[in-house]
Amino acid sequence: MKFYSTNNKDHKVSLKEAVIKGLAPDQGLYMPEQIPQLPASVIENLSKLSFQEIGYEVIGAIFGEDLSHDEITELVDHTLAFDAPLVEVEKDIYTLELFHGPTLAFKDFGARFCSKLMSMLVEEEKVRVLVATSGDTGSAVANGFYKVPGVEVIILYPSGKVSVLQEKQFTTLGENVKALEVDGVFDDCQRMVKEAFLDRELNEKMLLTSANSINVARWIPQCLYYFYAYSRLPKNSKKVIFSVPSGNFGNIAAGILAERMGLPIDGFVASTNVNKVVPDYLKGVPFRARPSLQTISNSMDVGNPSNFYRLLALYGGDEDLLKEKVKGYFFDDATTREVMKEVKDAQGYVMDPHGAVAYLGLKEYMESNSDVLGVFLETAHPGKFRDVVEAVHQEEVILPKRLAEFLEGKKKVEKLPNDFMAFKKYLMAE
Repeated sequence: MKFYSTNNKDHKVSLKEAVIKGLAPDQGLYMPEQIPQLPASVIENLSKLSFQEIGYEVIGAIFGEDLSHDEITELVDHTLAFDAPLVEVEKDIYTLELFHGPTLAFKDFGARFCSKLMSMLVEEEKVRVLVATSGDTGSAVANGFYKVPGVEVIILYPSGKVSVLQEKQFTTLGENVKALEVDGVFDDCQRMVKEAFLDRELNEKMLLTSANSINVARWIPQCLYYFYAYSRLPKNSKKVIFSVPSGNFGNIAAGILAERMGLPIDGFVASTNVNKVVPDYLKGVPFRARPSLQTISNSMDVGNPSNFYRLLALYGGDEDLLKEKVKGYFFDDATTREVMKEVKDAQGYVMDPHGAVAYLGLKEYMESNSDVLGVFLETAHPGKFRDVVEAVHQEEVILPKRLAEFLEGKKKVEKLPNDFMAFKKYLMAE
């Protein structure tokens, strides 16, 4: 299958080029030329399939022209090495727990798939993976690519704007993982990464790629857990709605990809914090990037979400259809803290701030829509935001062993000013 740029449908490349380049030369995001439709028989029998069997069907449909049966099996087995349980929180509301992987965040799925596929596609040349992170992407990619031969990972993150645990997960590894602490916000980190991809001198000297959700190999596999969640829901006549905590909007775009492939999802809720560029757009305000604002749900502190253009592409550029299928809501920190406490007190369920925002979006949607079966995505273990969660509940959060072990590691970082030329100088000296 060929992959086209969201900025130019006539620019088409192979799977290998889309994965290794990450970003198109015109700064567009790569999209599959066709969105394959799963047979109705597969959709009807999803509940009889394991997570891995669902993965074989979906990944086979998308990548079957480029990868062998054995390669697809190996990719899926490596990616889906842990569960994503669906947990009933209250009547008609479920959470999809996506934090049971190595770094306890949903991005483990995409990072493991991306690292495995890249190792299959890359040949002799050394690849440098550039990653901008507002939190969980850095830890997932760092651990997914840790010690992968022929790959060096360089992570840019905003100083003082990620949680201590998130920071420790990607700054303590060493080996082939380098961390740069940028004097700025996430959008500055993302801008510098994009500029590096477009810099001729850098690209003549080295092979650069990305493992952010802008890379199709990081983005596409996230659709798998939507199929899995749907397969485990009770079967009734109610509409199925997914509420997704959204920052760079890759996760919700993956859900829409699943829906476009034939999964009968009736709608999506894009739930955000006060960085509300997309919710405003969905209510009729022209899309306009803004400086990001710092919140307790820091992984969503994005003022210029790259994957917005994938949302449009998935609906064929039809803005009206996008606004019909996706509703957007935003919530401030005070409201987020309040609902975290309410759900813990009433249901005994502890949410992280991002899952709490998704829960709020789902509840707001359900206030004006009846006969709904709702799923909100819990994208990170509450322990990753221990300071916030403990302050809300006034009790200690017990960290899983693998999280606690990261806290013992020593940070290995370099400081970087908010300046592309300084970043370029760093890369040229590598």
